[in-house]
Amino acid sequence: MVFAALFPITDPTALFAFLAALIGLIFRLSTLPALQRFFNYLPPVIWAYFLPMFATTFGILPDANPVYTWMSRYLLPFSLFLLMMTVDLQAILRLGKTALLMMLAGTLGIVIGGPVAYFIFKGFLPGNAWEGLAALSGSWIGGTANMVAIQQHVESTSLVPTTVDLGPIIVVDTVVGYGWMGVLIFLSAFRDRFNRWVGADTRFVDELHRKLQALDTTRTPLGINDLAVIVGLGMAATVLSRLAGAAVPAIRLSAEAPSLISGTTWAILIVVTLGLLLSFTRLRKLEAPGASRIGYYALYLLLASIGARANLGAVVDAPLYLLTGVVWISIHIAILILAARLLRAPMFFVATGSMANVGGAASAPIVAEVYLPAMAPVGLLMAVAGYILGIYAALGCAEILRFLSTL
Repeated sequence: MVFAALFPITDPTALFAFLAALIGLIFRLSTLPALQRFFNYLPPVIWAYFLPMFATTFGILPDANPVYTWMSRYLLPFSLFLLMMTVDLQAILRLGKTALLMMLAGTLGIVIGGPVAYFIFKGFLPGNAWEGLAALSGSWIGGTANMVAIQQHVESTSLVPTTVDLGPIIVVDTVVGYGWMGVLIFLSAFRDRFNRWVGADTRFVDELHRKLQALDTTRTPLGINDLAVIVGLGMAATVLSRLAGAAVPAIRLSAEAPSLISGTTWAILIVVTLGLLLSFTRLRKLEAPGASRIGYYALYLLLASIGARANLGAVVDAPLYLLTGVVWISIHIAILILAARLLRAPMFFVATGSMANVGGAASAPIVAEVYLPAMAPVGLLMAVAGYILGIYAALGCAEILRFLSTL
Protein backbone atom coordinates (compact mmCIF):
# COMPACT_ATOMS: atom_id res chain seq x y z
CA MET A 1 0.00 0.00 0.00
CA VAL A 2 2.83 2.40 0.84
CA PHE A 3 4.59 1.57 -2.44
CA ALA A 4 1.40 2.12 -4.40
CA ALA A 5 0.90 5.48 -2.68
CA LEU A 6 4.43 6.68 -3.47
CA PHE A 7 4.92 5.29 -6.99
CA PRO A 8 4.84 6.04 -9.78
CA ILE A 9 6.17 9.55 -9.17
CA THR A 10 3.77 11.74 -11.11
CA ASP A 11 4.36 15.22 -9.69
CA PRO A 12 6.53 17.02 -12.32
CA THR A 13 8.75 18.71 -9.72
CA ALA A 14 9.28 15.49 -7.75
CA LEU A 15 9.96 13.62 -10.97
CA PHE A 16 12.55 16.19 -12.08
CA ALA A 17 14.16 15.99 -8.64
CA PHE A 18 14.34 12.19 -8.86
CA LEU A 19 16.09 12.30 -12.23
CA ALA A 20 18.49 15.04 -11.10
CA ALA A 21 19.35 13.07 -7.95
CA LEU A 22 19.88 9.92 -10.00
CA ILE A 23 22.30 11.70 -12.36
CA GLY A 24 24.13 13.10 -9.34
CA LEU A 25 24.46 9.65 -7.82
CA ILE A 26 25.75 8.15 -11.08
CA PHE A 27 28.46 10.75 -11.47
CA ARG A 28 29.41 10.59 -7.80
CA LEU A 29 29.89 6.84 -8.05
CA SER A 30 31.94 7.27 -11.23
CA THR A 31 34.53 9.30 -9.27
CA LEU A 32 35.16 6.59 -6.68
CA PRO A 33 38.59 4.98 -7.28
CA ALA A 34 37.21 1.49 -6.69
CA LEU A 35 34.65 1.94 -9.50
CA GLN A 36 36.71 3.94 -12.00
CA ARG A 37 37.69 0.95 -14.12
CA PHE A 38 34.07 -0.19 -14.16
CA PHE A 39 32.86 3.21 -15.41
CA ASN A 40 35.62 3.33 -18.04
CA TYR A 41 33.99 0.37 -19.76
CA LEU A 42 30.38 1.22 -18.86
CA PRO A 43 30.40 5.04 -18.79
CA PRO A 44 27.76 7.15 -17.02
CA VAL A 45 25.88 7.68 -20.30
CA ILE A 46 24.74 4.03 -20.23
CA TRP A 47 23.36 4.34 -16.70
CA ALA A 48 21.70 7.65 -17.49
CA TYR A 49 19.79 5.74 -20.17
CA PHE A 50 19.05 2.50 -18.41
CA LEU A 51 18.47 3.28 -14.74
CA PRO A 52 15.45 5.52 -15.52
CA MET A 53 14.26 2.81 -17.93
CA PHE A 54 14.47 0.23 -15.15
CA ALA A 55 12.61 2.65 -12.86
CA THR A 56 9.81 2.99 -15.43
CA THR A 57 9.67 -0.75 -16.07
CA PHE A 58 9.23 -1.44 -12.34
CA GLY A 59 6.59 1.24 -11.91
CA ILE A 60 8.66 3.83 -10.03
CA LEU A 61 8.42 6.39 -12.85
CA PRO A 62 5.65 7.01 -15.40
CA ASP A 63 6.40 6.60 -19.11
CA ALA A 64 4.65 9.91 -19.87
CA ASN A 65 4.68 13.18 -17.94
CA PRO A 66 4.63 16.91 -18.80
CA VAL A 67 8.11 17.32 -17.33
CA TYR A 68 9.54 15.05 -20.04
CA THR A 69 8.11 17.33 -22.72
CA TRP A 70 9.48 20.43 -20.98
CA MET A 71 12.94 18.88 -20.69
CA SER A 72 13.04 17.97 -24.39
CA ARG A 73 11.78 21.37 -25.43
CA TYR A 74 14.22 23.47 -23.42
CA LEU A 75 17.19 21.42 -22.22
CA LEU A 76 18.13 20.34 -25.75
CA PRO A 77 18.63 23.83 -27.27
CA PHE A 78 20.13 25.03 -23.95
CA SER A 79 22.81 22.33 -24.03
CA LEU A 80 23.47 22.68 -27.76
CA PHE A 81 23.94 26.42 -27.46
CA LEU A 82 26.50 26.13 -24.66
CA LEU A 83 28.39 23.35 -26.43
CA MET A 84 28.57 25.30 -29.68
CA MET A 85 29.37 28.65 -28.06
CA THR A 86 32.42 27.24 -26.29
CA VAL A 87 33.80 25.13 -29.15
CA ASP A 88 37.34 25.97 -30.28
CA LEU A 89 37.08 25.61 -34.06
CA GLN A 90 40.71 26.64 -34.52
CA ALA A 91 41.79 23.81 -32.21
CA ILE A 92 39.72 21.36 -34.25
CA LEU A 93 41.38 22.57 -37.44
CA ARG A 94 44.77 22.10 -35.78
CA LEU A 95 43.98 18.41 -35.43
CA GLY A 96 45.08 18.04 -39.03
CA LYS A 97 43.32 16.82 -42.14
CA THR A 98 43.78 13.12 -41.36
CA ALA A 99 41.85 13.36 -38.10
CA LEU A 100 39.06 15.40 -39.66
CA LEU A 101 38.85 13.19 -42.75
CA MET A 102 38.59 10.05 -40.59
CA MET A 103 35.82 11.68 -38.56
CA LEU A 104 34.05 12.60 -41.83
CA ALA A 105 34.51 9.04 -43.11
CA GLY A 106 32.79 7.79 -39.96
CA THR A 107 29.93 10.22 -40.56
CA LEU A 108 29.62 9.08 -44.18
CA GLY A 109 29.49 5.48 -42.99
CA ILE A 110 26.52 6.28 -40.73
CA VAL A 111 24.67 8.28 -43.39
CA ILE A 112 25.09 5.48 -45.96
CA GLY A 113 24.82 2.53 -43.58
CA GLY A 114 21.49 3.50 -42.03
CA PRO A 115 19.46 3.64 -45.26
CA VAL A 116 21.15 0.49 -46.63
CA ALA A 117 20.45 -1.50 -43.45
CA TYR A 118 16.87 -0.20 -43.32
CA PHE A 119 16.29 -1.11 -46.98
CA ILE A 120 17.53 -4.67 -46.33
CA PHE A 121 15.28 -5.26 -43.29
CA LYS A 122 12.40 -2.93 -44.16
CA GLY A 123 10.01 -5.80 -44.93
CA PHE A 124 10.57 -7.34 -41.48
CA LEU A 125 10.44 -4.18 -39.36
CA PRO A 126 7.36 -2.24 -38.19
CA GLY A 127 6.03 0.34 -40.64
CA ASN A 128 7.21 3.26 -38.53
CA ALA A 129 10.66 1.79 -37.85
CA TRP A 130 12.30 4.44 -40.02
CA GLU A 131 11.36 7.09 -37.43
CA GLY A 132 13.35 5.44 -34.65
CA LEU A 133 16.24 4.68 -37.00
CA ALA A 134 16.28 8.33 -38.03
CA ALA A 135 16.65 9.29 -34.36
CA LEU A 136 19.41 6.67 -34.03
CA SER A 137 21.28 8.31 -36.91
CA GLY A 138 21.37 11.48 -34.83
CA SER A 139 22.80 9.59 -31.86
CA TRP A 140 25.43 7.96 -34.08
CA ILE A 141 26.44 11.27 -35.67
CA GLY A 142 27.22 13.42 -32.66
CA GLY A 143 25.45 11.97 -29.64
CA THR A 144 22.29 12.20 -27.59
CA ALA A 145 21.55 15.87 -28.29
CA ASN A 146 21.38 15.16 -32.00
CA MET A 147 19.23 12.07 -31.41
CA VAL A 148 16.63 14.18 -29.60
CA ALA A 149 16.88 16.88 -32.26
CA ILE A 150 16.14 14.35 -35.02
CA GLN A 151 13.38 12.79 -32.96
CA GLN A 152 11.70 16.17 -32.62
CA HIS A 153 12.24 16.85 -36.33
CA VAL A 154 10.53 13.58 -37.29
CA GLU A 155 7.62 14.13 -34.91
CA SER A 156 7.07 17.73 -35.98
CA THR A 157 7.25 17.03 -39.74
CA SER A 158 4.89 14.04 -39.80
CA LEU A 159 1.54 14.47 -41.55
CA VAL A 160 -0.05 12.31 -38.85
CA PRO A 161 0.65 13.07 -35.16
CA THR A 162 3.31 10.59 -34.07
CA THR A 163 5.59 9.81 -31.15
CA VAL A 164 8.86 8.15 -32.08
CA ASP A 165 9.24 4.83 -30.25
CA LEU A 166 12.70 5.04 -28.70
CA GLY A 167 12.44 1.82 -26.66
CA PRO A 168 14.12 -0.56 -29.15
CA ILE A 169 16.31 2.27 -30.43
CA ILE A 170 17.86 2.81 -26.99
CA VAL A 171 18.58 -0.92 -26.84
CA VAL A 172 20.31 -0.81 -30.25
CA ASP A 173 22.15 2.39 -29.38
CA THR A 174 23.53 0.87 -26.20
CA VAL A 175 24.12 -2.76 -27.20
CA VAL A 176 25.51 -2.15 -30.70
CA GLY A 177 27.10 1.25 -30.09
CA TYR A 178 28.81 0.39 -26.83
CA GLY A 179 29.49 -3.16 -27.99
CA TRP A 180 31.53 -1.64 -30.83
CA MET A 181 33.25 0.58 -28.29
CA GLY A 182 34.28 -2.54 -26.37
CA VAL A 183 35.65 -4.09 -29.58
CA LEU A 184 37.69 -0.94 -30.26
CA ILE A 185 39.14 -1.05 -26.75
CA PHE A 186 40.07 -4.72 -27.28
CA LEU A 187 41.65 -3.95 -30.68
CA SER A 188 43.96 -1.36 -29.12
CA ALA A 189 46.37 -4.23 -28.41
CA PHE A 190 46.68 -4.80 -32.18
CA ARG A 191 47.14 -1.17 -33.27
CA ASP A 192 50.79 -1.64 -34.30
CA ARG A 193 49.84 -4.54 -36.58
CA PHE A 194 47.05 -2.46 -38.13
CA ASN A 195 49.37 0.50 -38.63
CA ARG A 196 51.84 -1.70 -40.51
CA TRP A 197 49.02 -3.13 -42.63
CA VAL A 198 47.85 0.31 -43.81
CA GLY A 199 51.37 1.73 -43.95
CA ALA A 200 50.51 4.45 -41.44
CA ASP A 201 52.95 7.23 -40.67
CA THR A 202 52.71 7.54 -36.90
CA ARG A 203 54.98 10.60 -36.82
CA PHE A 204 51.83 12.63 -37.47
CA VAL A 205 50.37 11.44 -34.17
CA ASP A 206 53.53 12.55 -32.35
CA GLU A 207 53.28 15.99 -33.96
CA LEU A 208 49.61 16.20 -32.99
CA HIS A 209 50.57 15.41 -29.43
CA ARG A 210 52.92 18.38 -29.36
CA LYS A 211 50.18 20.61 -30.76
CA LEU A 212 47.79 19.51 -28.04
CA GLN A 213 50.32 20.48 -25.40
CA ALA A 214 50.11 24.03 -26.76
CA LEU A 215 46.32 24.18 -26.39
CA ASP A 216 44.90 26.26 -23.60
CA THR A 217 43.30 23.82 -21.17
CA THR A 218 43.31 26.01 -18.09
CA ARG A 219 40.26 26.07 -15.87
CA THR A 220 39.06 28.72 -13.45
CA PRO A 221 36.68 28.27 -10.53
CA LEU A 222 33.01 28.72 -11.41
CA GLY A 223 31.87 31.90 -9.66
CA ILE A 224 28.35 33.23 -9.30
CA ASN A 225 29.03 35.94 -11.90
CA ASP A 226 30.06 33.44 -14.57
CA LEU A 227 27.26 31.06 -13.64
CA ALA A 228 24.67 33.84 -13.96
CA VAL A 229 25.98 34.82 -17.40
CA ILE A 230 26.20 31.22 -18.67
CA VAL A 231 22.70 30.22 -17.56
CA GLY A 232 21.23 33.58 -18.60
CA LEU A 233 22.71 33.40 -22.08
CA GLY A 234 21.71 29.77 -22.49
CA MET A 235 18.09 30.29 -21.48
CA ALA A 236 17.77 33.48 -23.54
CA ALA A 237 19.17 31.74 -26.63
CA THR A 238 16.84 28.79 -26.01
CA VAL A 239 13.66 30.85 -25.79
CA LEU A 240 14.63 33.22 -28.62
CA SER A 241 15.50 30.33 -30.94
CA ARG A 242 12.15 28.69 -30.28
CA LEU A 243 10.32 31.96 -30.96
CA ALA A 244 12.33 32.52 -34.12
CA GLY A 245 11.80 28.94 -35.24
CA ALA A 246 8.05 29.27 -34.82
CA ALA A 247 8.08 32.47 -36.90
CA VAL A 248 9.95 30.91 -39.85
CA PRO A 249 7.69 29.18 -42.39
CA ALA A 250 8.11 25.42 -42.66
CA ILE A 251 9.75 24.15 -45.85
CA ARG A 252 7.66 21.68 -47.86
CA LEU A 253 8.05 20.10 -51.28
CA SER A 254 4.30 20.54 -51.81
CA ALA A 255 1.26 21.72 -49.87
CA GLU A 256 0.29 18.09 -49.11
CA ALA A 257 3.78 16.88 -48.24
CA PRO A 258 5.18 16.80 -44.70
CA SER A 259 7.47 19.68 -43.85
CA LEU A 260 11.16 18.98 -44.43
CA ILE A 261 12.14 21.63 -41.90
CA SER A 262 9.55 22.49 -39.26
CA GLY A 263 9.53 25.24 -36.66
CA THR A 264 11.11 22.85 -34.15
CA THR A 265 13.90 21.98 -36.57
CA TRP A 266 14.42 25.66 -37.40
CA ALA A 267 14.80 26.38 -33.68
CA ILE A 268 17.56 23.76 -33.36
CA LEU A 269 19.38 25.00 -36.46
CA ILE A 270 19.13 28.61 -35.25
CA VAL A 271 20.45 27.89 -31.77
CA VAL A 272 23.34 25.78 -33.14
CA THR A 273 24.30 28.44 -35.68
CA LEU A 274 24.02 31.22 -33.10
CA GLY A 275 26.26 29.29 -30.72
CA LEU A 276 28.87 28.73 -33.43
CA LEU A 277 28.88 32.42 -34.38
CA LEU A 278 29.35 33.43 -30.74
CA SER A 279 32.25 30.98 -30.45
CA PHE A 280 34.29 33.53 -32.44
CA THR A 281 33.68 36.19 -29.80
CA ARG A 282 34.98 36.68 -26.27
CA LEU A 283 32.02 34.70 -24.98
CA ARG A 284 33.95 31.53 -25.82
CA LYS A 285 36.13 32.33 -22.80
CA LEU A 286 33.18 31.21 -20.67
CA GLU A 287 34.57 27.74 -21.31
CA ALA A 288 37.26 28.42 -18.71
CA PRO A 289 34.76 28.39 -15.80
CA GLY A 290 32.95 25.44 -17.39
CA ALA A 291 30.12 26.56 -19.69
CA SER A 292 30.30 23.35 -21.71
CA ARG A 293 30.12 21.29 -18.51
CA ILE A 294 26.83 22.95 -17.69
CA GLY A 295 25.71 22.10 -21.21
CA TYR A 296 26.71 18.47 -20.72
CA TYR A 297 24.87 18.36 -17.40
CA ALA A 298 21.69 19.56 -19.11
CA LEU A 299 22.28 16.90 -21.74
CA TYR A 300 22.51 14.13 -19.14
CA LEU A 301 19.29 15.31 -17.50
CA LEU A 302 17.65 15.15 -20.91
CA LEU A 303 19.11 11.69 -21.44
CA ALA A 304 17.56 10.51 -18.17
CA SER A 305 14.15 11.76 -19.27
CA ILE A 306 14.50 9.82 -22.54
CA GLY A 307 15.28 6.63 -20.66
CA ALA A 308 12.29 7.19 -18.38
CA ARG A 309 9.96 7.26 -21.38
CA ALA A 310 11.08 3.80 -22.50
CA ASN A 311 10.17 0.40 -21.14
CA LEU A 312 12.27 -2.75 -21.17
CA GLY A 313 9.29 -4.50 -22.70
CA ALA A 314 10.55 -2.98 -25.95
CA VAL A 315 13.37 -5.54 -25.91
CA VAL A 316 10.83 -8.03 -27.29
CA ASP A 317 10.81 -5.97 -30.49
CA ALA A 318 14.56 -5.41 -30.46
CA PRO A 319 16.11 -8.49 -32.19
CA LEU A 320 15.42 -7.28 -35.74
CA TYR A 321 16.39 -3.77 -34.73
CA LEU A 322 19.62 -5.16 -33.29
CA LEU A 323 20.37 -7.01 -36.54
CA THR A 324 19.69 -3.80 -38.47
CA GLY A 325 22.06 -1.95 -36.15
CA VAL A 326 24.81 -4.57 -36.63
CA VAL A 327 24.59 -4.25 -40.44
CA TRP A 328 24.54 -0.47 -40.10
CA ILE A 329 27.64 -0.31 -37.89
CA SER A 330 29.40 -2.86 -40.15
CA ILE A 331 29.03 -0.52 -43.14
CA HIS A 332 30.35 2.31 -40.97
CA ILE A 333 33.39 0.18 -40.06
CA ALA A 334 34.04 -0.87 -43.65
CA ILE A 335 34.10 2.73 -44.86
CA LEU A 336 36.44 3.71 -42.02
CA ILE A 337 38.87 0.91 -42.86
CA LEU A 338 38.78 1.87 -46.55
CA ALA A 339 39.49 5.50 -45.60
CA ALA A 340 42.36 4.38 -43.35
CA ARG A 341 43.91 2.46 -46.26
CA LEU A 342 43.60 5.44 -48.59
CA LEU A 343 44.85 8.00 -46.06
CA ARG A 344 47.36 5.69 -44.37
CA ALA A 345 45.74 6.70 -41.10
CA PRO A 346 46.84 5.10 -37.82
CA MET A 347 44.43 2.88 -35.89
CA PHE A 348 44.18 5.68 -33.35
CA PHE A 349 42.27 7.84 -35.84
CA VAL A 350 40.06 4.93 -36.91
CA ALA A 351 39.02 4.38 -33.30
CA THR A 352 38.56 8.03 -32.34
CA GLY A 353 36.94 8.89 -35.69
CA SER A 354 34.40 6.13 -35.13
CA MET A 355 33.66 6.97 -31.50
CA ALA A 356 33.47 10.70 -32.28
CA ASN A 357 30.38 9.72 -34.28
CA VAL A 358 28.88 6.67 -32.61
CA GLY A 359 29.72 7.49 -28.99
CA GLY A 360 30.10 11.26 -28.99
CA ALA A 361 31.82 13.23 -26.27
CA ALA A 362 31.01 10.64 -23.61
CA SER A 363 33.00 7.85 -25.27
CA ALA A 364 35.53 9.29 -27.74
CA PRO A 365 37.91 10.58 -25.02
CA ILE A 366 37.83 7.18 -23.27
CA VAL A 367 38.78 5.30 -26.45
CA ALA A 368 41.43 7.90 -27.34
CA GLU A 369 42.97 7.53 -23.90
CA VAL A 370 43.08 3.73 -24.19
CA TYR A 371 45.10 4.03 -27.41
CA LEU A 372 47.33 6.92 -26.33
CA PRO A 373 46.97 8.06 -22.69
CA ALA A 374 47.84 11.71 -23.40
CA MET A 375 45.46 12.04 -26.35
CA ALA A 376 42.03 12.08 -24.69
CA PRO A 377 41.50 15.74 -25.76
CA VAL A 378 41.71 14.61 -29.40
CA GLY A 379 38.71 12.36 -28.88
CA LEU A 380 36.81 15.18 -27.24
CA LEU A 381 37.61 17.69 -29.99
CA MET A 382 36.70 15.21 -32.73
CA ALA A 383 33.44 14.50 -30.90
CA VAL A 384 32.71 18.24 -30.81
CA ALA A 385 33.30 18.32 -34.55
CA GLY A 386 30.79 15.48 -34.76
CA TYR A 387 28.25 17.55 -32.82
CA ILE A 388 28.68 20.42 -35.27
CA LEU A 389 28.31 18.26 -38.37
CA GLY A 390 25.89 15.78 -36.86
CA ILE A 391 22.73 17.84 -36.79
CA TYR A 392 23.04 18.62 -40.49
CA ALA A 393 24.19 15.16 -41.66
CA ALA A 394 21.60 13.36 -39.52
CA LEU A 395 18.81 15.52 -40.96
CA GLY A 396 19.86 14.33 -44.42
CA CYS A 397 19.97 10.70 -43.27
CA ALA A 398 16.50 11.05 -41.69
CA GLU A 399 15.03 12.34 -44.94
CA ILE A 400 16.62 9.49 -46.91
CA LEU A 401 15.02 7.03 -44.47
CA ARG A 402 11.68 8.83 -44.80
CA PHE A 403 11.91 8.52 -48.59
CA LEU A 404 12.76 4.81 -48.42
CA SER A 405 9.77 4.22 -46.14
CA THR A 406 7.45 5.31 -48.97
CA LEU A 407 8.84 2.81 -51.52
